[in-house]
Amino acid sequence: MSAAAEPSNTRLAESLLAFWAEAGVDSVLADEAVDRIEAGRIAPPPRSPPPVMAAAPAPVGRAAPGGRPVGPDVAAAIAQAQAAAAAAGNLEALVAAISAFEGCPLRHEGAATKAVVFRGDPKAPLMVVGEGPGAEEDARGEPFVGRAGRLLDRMLLAAGLEGRVLITNTVFWRPPGNRTPSPAEQAICAPFLERIIQLVQPRMLLLAGGASAKSLLKREEGILTLRGRWFEWRSADGALELPAMPTLHPAFLLRQPGAKKRAWIDLLTLTERLDRPERPH
Repeated sequence: MSAAAEPSNTRLAESLLAFWAEAGVDSVLADEAVDRIEAGRIAPPPRSPPPVMAAAPAPVGRAAPGGRPVGPDVAAAIAQAQAAAAAAGNLEALVAAISAFEGCPLRHEGAATKAVVFRGDPKAPLMVVGEGPGAEEDARGEPFVGRAGRLLDRMLLAAGLEGRVLITNTVFWRPPGNRTPSPAEQAICAPFLERIIQLVQPRMLLLAGGASAKSLLKREEGILTLRGRWFEWRSADGALELPAMPTLHPAFLLRQPGAKKRAWIDLLTLTERLDRPERPH
């Protein structure tokens, strides 16, 4: 190599080192370079198979500190809810039973401070069923009192339904992060919701949001497919049957104001049927 080439090679090396430094390379793994092509010609030593580990059994009735169950048996929790709901002879007793109920995991996940059961007229001809309480609902102990609730109230007022509605949710404790309640959480709370319907005896149900519609109607379609259509809600024992209409959740309308027209049409359709004179027997 000529002496004239050495400064050029030095500058090239310095430039390469500077490039590596800017890219975040600040250390070397070996003192000498490794010829990866040559190394690839040598077969690697055989690898021993990983040890086979026995599958851990599914948690059944595990207990956390303090004895509280983790991952409750959903069937057992539903049975407990059914017994507590059936024993409640009026709404006041039912609210007390829900507040004392320990079987829903939402109660213990840190977001909920109290049970949020219902607000409105206990003899209302229309029941609105949403998904679950949020932060403002948890703080005040009433459903639909945040921004979405205020929009719902304005819509009910405009439709002539103010004071003729009882409002509740599919679950009675705030989900963490205001997430959608899971089907298991809704199933555990379902006996209490059904008992509310039995005690209030509304003429119709308005199901606000996809989670509510899917849970009560046992349907898999999305809310944009279900909304504005009439369905029949049936109690678990088949003794009670009510017309039910799914509609868009007010929280969705706040995010998508252009969809308010569709929800308004749903509400007018329901109101027209609710106020229609009953046919003589």
